Amino acid sequence: MFFATLTALRRSLYRFGVLRTRAVAAPVIVVGNLIAGGAGKTPVVITLVETLRRRGYTAGVVSRGYGAGIHGVLDVTRATRAADCGDEPLLVHLRTGAPVVVGRDRVAAARHLMQQHPTIDVIVSDDGLQHLRLARDAQVLVFDERGTGNGWLLPAGPLREPLPGAVPPRSLVVYNAAAPSTPLRGTLAHRALRGAVALTDWWQGRPASHDVLDALRGRPVLAAAGVARPERFFTMLRERGLTITPLPLPDHHAYVALPWPVDAIDVIVTEKDAIKLDPARRGITRVWVAPLDFTLDAAFDAALFELLPPPGSSSHGNASA
Repeated sequence: MFFATLTALRRSLYRFGVLRTRAVAAPVIVVGNLIAGGAGKTPVVITLVETLRRRGYTAGVVSRGYGAGIHGVLDVTRATRAADCGDEPLLVHLRTGAPVVVGRDRVAAARHLMQQHPTIDVIVSDDGLQHLRLARDAQVLVFDERGTGNGWLLPAGPLREPLPGAVPPRSLVVYNAAAPSTPLRGTLAHRALRGAVALTDWWQGRPASHDVLDALRGRPVLAAAGVARPERFFTMLRERGLTITPLPLPDHHAYVALPWPVDAIDVIVTEKDAIKLDPARRGITRVWVAPLDFTLDAAFDAALFELLPPPGSSSHGNASA
């Protein structure tokens, strides 16, 4: 009850102008979820950046950076360590090539992003749904199979805020699941493994191949996943015909030490794991990375573009908090 009251009060303070949202010099798309824990925000962010680019936009990304003890803002580059910026912001930068700035204050991060990259004409805010200070032009609410869990707010349940009775204005809903998991109307995401690539080649930017993934069939493979829903990764590997020994790890696992036996021959990991693995540490183990393809349908794209000004436009509005 206390958390629900606090959440409602905070939103009311923004709605009535006691607390003020801050706009930046580009339209902002916020990606987030109502439920605590990973629901698939990072694949949605990556897909949005790639979709916007195909439409002619120049996108940049701001993020809090889970687990990163950042004071101020930090530009993410290929040389940035995941421990310093968070694993997901680094992965977004490597996958998309888009500029990424990390900071607790998303308004400061967005303004810094625009200062450093003035050609950016749209900003994607990763995990910013509850960061009401940053004005937004569109929101993408991401749900997985859990939906709203038991329907209770933290700490009694998994919800950060109550499920609205209808899709909020200027908002789109994505289900990172086989079927909708709430009453809200939304788009089903399509997930598939892109293939596999050796860890060293992955760091060099070489693409994954289905042939490489299929070559692992019939061999004992240890599958490690430090993600919120590791069983989803294991199921996809099994569906491709791999014989795996699953090694579920905590979400955002730091890989300070390698979690598999030193004599393991073949290990396959997600990109979120690979971002924290130095190929020089692998010893005799062959480490493979299995990237995820994550697509949204044309109807979602059309609805998103209706909420944004044309590429290169300087005019944009704000969604209410």
